[in-house]
Amino acid sequence: MKSTSELLTTLIESGIRKVFREGETIVNERSYMNSVPIVESGRIKVIRSDADKELVLYYLQPGDGCVMSFMASLFNEPQSVRMVADGDCNVSFVSIDMVQKVMREHPELLTYMFQVYHRRFGELLDLVDAVAFKKMDERLIQYLKKKSKLTQSRSINLTHEQIALELGTAREVVSRLLKQMESKGILIIGRNRIELI
Repeated sequence: MKSTSELLTTLIESGIRKVFREGETIVNERSYMNSVPIVESGRIKVIRSDADKELVLYYLQPGDGCVMSFMASLFNEPQSVRMVADGDCNVSFVSIDMVQKVMREHPELLTYMFQVYHRRFGELLDLVDAVAFKKMDERLIQYLKKKSKLTQSRSINLTHEQIALELGTAREVVSRLLKQMESKGILIIGRNRIELI
């Protein structure tokens, strides 16, 4: 019986590997794919957008595959999300046939996929709760803490515009809330940088 990490290594090695630079689109919404992207290194933002707004649903880290891309590829449906490199990253595109083959031979991979699906569903519920029930200042501080944890740094290198885009709000709202937080001693605002205290 192979471990999950061994199975993921098998999948990654069977895929087509590509390098993406920060900000590059990896998967477009409404595109059809017959492969599943798995992150080898770096980080990916999974985004849902419309004509003038976008919202970051969750992040993928090394070893993660996007469950939504997997389901779309499995059922030959258009992608419902866009994936963007959040920093430089290496991604392996594994054919859906290969993923299905490994799942048939190693049912423990299916268990892993259900665990990932469960985790992502929990993250989406947290996002729905935040959008529906939390004020923007609460969402902003939660976002900054999450970014800090992901990057393992108290210093977050983003513009107010980028933060606003990811939270689905206006830049002016983010700037005003950041200034309020700075006056309360929660953070320090620098040029394209926010330092959490």
